[in-house]
Order: sequence, then structure tokens, then C-alpha cells
Amino acid sequence: MEQQNRYDFGLVGLGVMGRNFILNVADNGFKAFGYDLDEEKVAALKKEGGDTEKVNAATDIATFVAALATPRKIMLLVPAGKVVDIVIDNLIPHLSKDDIIIDGGNSFFTDTDRREAYLKEKGLHFFGAGVSGGAKGARKGPSIMPGGSKSAYAEVQPVFEAVAAKFKGEPCVAYLGPKSAGNYVKMVHNGIEYGMMQLTSEIYDLLRKAGKLDNDELHEVYNTWNQGRLQSFLVEITAEIFKQDDDKGNGRLVDKILDKAKQKGTGKWTSQNAMDLGIPVPTIDIAVSMREISALKEERVLADKLYDRPTPAAIDKNELINKAEEALFFSFIMAYAQGLHQLADASNEYGYDLDLGVIAKIWRAGCIIRAGLLEDIMEAYNRDRKLGNLLASPIFVEKVQATVSRVRALVSYAAQSGIPMPGLSNALTYFDAYTSSHLPLNLIQAQRDHFGSHTYERVDMEGIFHTEWGA
Repeated sequence: MEQQNRYDFGLVGLGVMGRNFILNVADNGFKAFGYDLDEEKVAALKKEGGDTEKVNAATDIATFVAALATPRKIMLLVPAGKVVDIVIDNLIPHLSKDDIIIDGGNSFFTDTDRREAYLKEKGLHFFGAGVSGGAKGARKGPSIMPGGSKSAYAEVQPVFEAVAAKFKGEPCVAYLGPKSAGNYVKMVHNGIEYGMMQLTSEIYDLLRKAGKLDNDELHEVYNTWNQGRLQSFLVEITAEIFKQDDDKGNGRLVDKILDKAKQKGTGKWTSQNAMDLGIPVPTIDIAVSMREISALKEERVLADKLYDRPTPAAIDKNELINKAEEALFFSFIMAYAQGLHQLADASNEYGYDLDLGVIAKIWRAGCIIRAGLLEDIMEAYNRDRKLGNLLASPIFVEKVQATVSRVRALVSYAAQSGIPMPGLSNALTYFDAYTSSHLPLNLIQAQRDHFGSHTYERVDMEGIFHTEWGA
């Protein structure tokens, strides 16, 4: 096959995400070739693509690689972990110097660093590109977060900018930094996503239990919120969920879904790495923990029978809805603030040189955590690129100040009513702790020195001190 007749872009993994992404590539004027061991997936792509001159696929890896123009640009959309390494090793014998492999899955960032170094020794380029937006985003335009070799990204940039979601005409993709910057940003994106999903579900629980809102009312509330400052993908789809009828019975589907939430691990990675860095992300931490608690369904059912639960005090429905809107707005800000604080610290720790304003910019469309708030977040980091925490930005001080009192009232009401709101209460506690000039940790340092001679610092003089307590 002559070079000019070869395909511009290759993709390994023709599941729903892969098939949708490669069709998106073909729709935007690039000839694309897919590879999958599953003959049915290959056939499905050819059928949906319609024209094999524009989009084609094979089950043979040699045929796949030979069909691509050099330097080959091959994207992997396969499960994270060992599968990625297996695919890479299967590709290597067929590749040429300066070919490019792109990992579009949710790989752990240290795996990306390892793979980049491994392939560099073989004269090949490798970079990670986080892709957010789910199956629909892959087809219509995702947010893409690439990091790694800048020269390799330049080869792929025209394709990514064409297929990415657009916000006011601007593509939601940008080169983020060296090494595993792209996969790291996607990991934290997913951690923020965990937090926002937990917060959204808690507000639903409160409105349902305390306000007695039915699904039609819940739809109306979330739909109204989505027209205002809470405009976001998650609020939008939540409104849709309340209207979905059960296709296997009567009533609404949401009421028939078991309250056990699963997870793929990216939220946990965010939480674990934040602890490694020493950055507090309690809203993300508790979102992970709540999925783990939800999995204990049988234990929860038993425990529910052992303890009394208070009856929620009467509350005006409109008042509850107004407080809930303020609480969700406040807690969304906290979730973003925590995740972005982690990104700021990781950028220094791992040498990514991230521009948080650019990250907010490419999250404005296509991705799961897209929201109107990101316009203000982008502006905050554009004004001060060294901004460590969103709460220090004048843009957000007024927004938080205007909502926090009602958040306090709502957290108190929920606690008195026995309605669990760990995401919201942790968001409030995070705010109160982060904005406190003095915390009681002086006592902890005294305790540590008392039982373990761990020393302490003083407020009135320089140095490191130890005391023989009780002597």
C-alpha cells in the first residue's frame, strides 16, 4: 500500500468507546483504521462506518500496522493495567522508529512514565491522553488531556483538535506537560467527578427524605438548577434520570436501581496520591468511602433494624430547595478547589509545569465535570498562574461567603434528621479548617512529643524542641 493511500490514524480496542472515537476521527476528515481481536467488533465498525476508504479495521495486527501512514499514530482504548503492556509488546515488532503510541485509557500515571521510558529506548514515542465524556463524548466530541512528548503530540494535534468537543469554537484539548501529565490530570478529573457525583446524590437524598419531593418535582428542581449557576453535565443528566420510566415494570427507573455504587479505581488513586503528596481532598476521600459503604448492602440493612432514626423536622419545601441549591454550589466549588490544589502540588512534585487555567479551559465542554463554574475557575488561574488554592482567589471569596451560612444550616438540619451528608459536611469542614489561622494540632504535637519524643516547634521562638513531660 502506497504511503499516500494509507490511513492517518490507528486505534486499538473497538468496544463502544473505541468504535465511537474512531468514527469521530473519520467524520472529521481523517482516514482511520481500527484493530480488535473480536471479529464481531471489527464487522460492526465497518458496517457503521459505511466506507472502508475512510474507516476500516482488521483482526490481524500486522495488517493493521501496515495500513497506517508513517509516523504511525496508534491510540489504545483498552482496559488499564496489564492489557496495555500486552498490546504494546504485540505492536512493537511491527513498528518503525518515531512511530507514536497513545494510551487513551485511565492508566495510573506511574505506569505511563514507565512505558514512555521503555518505548523511548526502542526509538518509539509514547504518551498518555486522558479522554473524558463517556461513549457519547467519544462520538460527538470529548475533552482530551494529552501529556508526554511534545513533538509526538504535534503529530497528533490536528486529529485531536478536530475530534475534541468545542466550547465557543475552541477545541477542548491542549498539550498539558511532559511525562504522565495527561494521565495524571485525567486521574484528578475523575476524583473531582467522584466528589461531584456524591454531592449531587446527597442533595437528592435530602430533598426526597426531608422535602418529600417526588421524581417529577426532583426533575423540575434539577432542571431549573441547570439553567442557573449550577449548570453542569452532572446536574443535567440527573434531571433526565428522574424522568426515565422503568422499561421492565411500573414507575421510574431510578427507584428500582440498587443502591450499591461500583468504581474502577481512579477516585481511589486520586485519594491515595493526595495523601502521598500531603494535600487534603476530603470531599474526594469520602466519595470513595461512600461507594465502599454502599457495597455493604446486607450489613446496612441489618444495622438499620438495630438503631432508631430521627424523623426529619418539618421544613418549608421552597426553603429546603433554596438551601440545597446553595449547598450544592458551595460544595462543587470545594470539590474543584481540592482537586486543583492537588494538581498544583503535583505539578511541582512531578515536574509537569501544569497551567491550571488551560486545564479548566479544556474541561468546559465534552467532559463529565464540565460546568459553568469552570469559566470563573479559568479566569481565577489566568489572573494568577501561581494560585495554589481556588479559595484564595478574590473571584471565589464572594461566592463562598454568600453561601456558607446556609450550608451550615443545612448540614445541621441533616445531622439532626439522621440523613447522611458526608460529602457536604466534609466540604464544609474542609472550608472551615483551610480558612482557620489556628487549629488544635498544637495539642497533637504535644501528645506526639509526650509519648514518642517526636519534638515540636514553638510560636514564640525558632528551633526544634523536646520536653520531658511530667518531669
